[in-house]
Amino acid sequence: MKTDKPLEISLFLIRISVAAFFLVWAIGKIIAPGITQAVAESYYSSPVTGSVSAVIGILQLAIVLTFLAGLLKTWTYGLLLGMHAVSVLVSLKNLVDPYTAPNYLFWAAIPTLAALIALFLLRERDQLFVLGRRHLSQEDTASRQIL
Repeated sequence: MKTDKPLEISLFLIRISVAAFFLVWAIGKIIAPGITQAVAESYYSSPVTGSVSAVIGILQLAIVLTFLAGLLKTWTYGLLLGMHAVSVLVSLKNLVDPYTAPNYLFWAAIPTLAALIALFLLRERDQLFVLGRRHLSQEDTASRQIL
């Protein structure tokens, strides 16, 4: 059976870098809820209390850690992709006008979105350092391709 180590390593690197990216935001919701409150009011037109920010941060932290472990891939990879896609959509006005400070910083969200899409599409191939990983035999792999 041919292994594709470069692909496995690449997907793992995307997974840990995306997890680090989301960990900053999840932990921020818990330890600095004022930032979340300002973002929610500015971009989502929705007031958020510090308690709600902390609850959202804890839920997001659980999702990110599950994602980092490579578990429940369809759900966790999909949820992070969805969360990020929504944040990109609400910041479209900043993306359309990249040369007004600090709007160019919002463009970092675009390659992140592309990485999340790629990781979601290749989630079954993301097997390096996954908790509970089972090694597929050639027979298992062949039967999965038929289905």
